[in-house]
Amino acid sequence: MRLMMKHGLVAMFRGLLGLVVFLGLIGPALANLKVDVNRGTVDPLPIAVPDFIPRRALATPAGSMQEIGANVAAVIAADLRRSGLFRPLDPAAFISEPQSADVRPRFANWRAIASQALVTGQVDQRSDGLLVAEFRLWDVLAEAQLTGLRYTAQPGDWRRIAHKIADAIYERLTGEAGYFDSRVVYIAESGNKLNRRKRLAIMDQDGHNHMFLTNGDDLVLTPRFSPNRQEITYLAYYNNQPRVYLYNLDTGKHEVLGDFPNMTFAPRFSPDGNRVILSLAENGNSDIYEMDLRTRGVRRLTTHPGIDTSPSYSPDGSHIVFNSSRGGSQQIYVMRSDGSQVERISFGNGRYATPVWSPRGDLIAFTKIGDSKFRIGVMRPDGSGERVLTNSYQDEGPTWSPNGRVLMFFRLSQESGETTLWSVDLTGYNERQVPTPLEASDPAWSPILDK
Repeated sequence: MRLMMKHGLVAMFRGLLGLVVFLGLIGPALANLKVDVNRGTVDPLPIAVPDFIPRRALATPAGSMQEIGANVAAVIAADLRRSGLFRPLDPAAFISEPQSADVRPRFANWRAIASQALVTGQVDQRSDGLLVAEFRLWDVLAEAQLTGLRYTAQPGDWRRIAHKIADAIYERLTGEAGYFDSRVVYIAESGNKLNRRKRLAIMDQDGHNHMFLTNGDDLVLTPRFSPNRQEITYLAYYNNQPRVYLYNLDTGKHEVLGDFPNMTFAPRFSPDGNRVILSLAENGNSDIYEMDLRTRGVRRLTTHPGIDTSPSYSPDGSHIVFNSSRGGSQQIYVMRSDGSQVERISFGNGRYATPVWSPRGDLIAFTKIGDSKFRIGVMRPDGSGERVLTNSYQDEGPTWSPNGRVLMFFRLSQESGETTLWSVDLTGYNERQVPTPLEASDPAWSPILDK
């Protein structure tokens, strides 16, 4: 996919991604229209997202311009609704017909249906075949424009354009970065429990554009995204022996990172993508190791008779969080990235597993085990402010959205025995199932895509 960007009157390129910002957009009256992402019982902001209108009646392999315009608006609305912060209004209630992005709306018509924000847009096809989508975000009460952007891409990539627009709206109204233009890699599961088939799969964060990356001949586990967005590391059992693979998403090429007979979890990348951290077991005892991907050199970071496992770097790479039994039960510890200054940070009732550092650096997510349940929770890096966000029979394996505001995890149903993917925001109120074609486990959320 190619997305090209211009900002104001100066072209600014980052990879192949781009956008146009319309000038003279923001006035002083706009400060009141803002969504507070930290409120626990948030009242979603009413927002209207009419169909993007076609400038011309053209047909593309991805459908007519009218169909694409309607689909773009539908994806934007779905993204915003799923965040729990916005309430897209029913198009059947609209008084005004969809209008071009460069036409000033009749704000009275939108106030009449209690809309506080409005998105107008249009789609067109350039002479070189590229799709062009423009939108503007309006403050209905202040009757002023908040932002306006233009994206270009291949017609078949209209869904990515919609996610980009939803990210721009989310960021303008919340002050936080969006997370909709991202992907999730996970383990797709099928077959009975005694003969389970597990395949590596990838999809957009909303479950669309689903694709299997492995054929299921070998058991695969615990995929992890690289911060450079182009590689995934995962653990696979080849001839019943565990191997760690690197999968390049651009080329589709698999590379063996190493044979680790005593490994229990696939490595996690360092923030710069040059190292991975992993746990290896020798004589029944697991410790934390770090591998340099350039030299393949391995160094040991912990030496303790307890079981140290599930390591995760802090966003700046200066610290590592992991869980360990060194204190007598499974708890969360933090140490410096060289293995020094190990400190326990979890002191609540029960056991703690699978800690993962937020991309914002402010929180650590974990699986809490106790009272015959597995639940997802968060705490600050010093162990304070612990909060449990879910309360199901068995929720495990949290992974952070790129903006650090949402967690995805997998849930085992006590009734059906099936595993499914779910998401929950940091308030704990917005919990939603993520659609997958098969049973699913071990999700890993990508960074925001940039091309």
